[in-house]
Amino acid sequence: MFPGRRAGQPLTTRTIAPLIRDLGVPTVPGRLAALHQLVLQSPAPVVAQALGFHHTTTHRHHAAAGGTRNRYSPSRNTL
Repeated sequence: MFPGRRAGQPLTTRTIAPLIRDLGVPTVPGRLAALHQLVLQSPAPVVAQALGFHHTTTHRHHAAAGGTRNRYSPSRNTL
């Protein structure tokens, strides 16, 4: 989506973040809003595992976003 200087190599977050900031787009509020929306739509432990966050971090964001889901069992019952 964001091609880099070398063919087949996309821009990294380290490269693209200053470019976005220079345009005046606030990056941290956008990331937090996206994370809050994600933990409201999916269980916090699933989001934590998918994004590499600690589960307490996503639970904190879930609570900050106004989520009401308290528990999630990642194991499945196989009968």
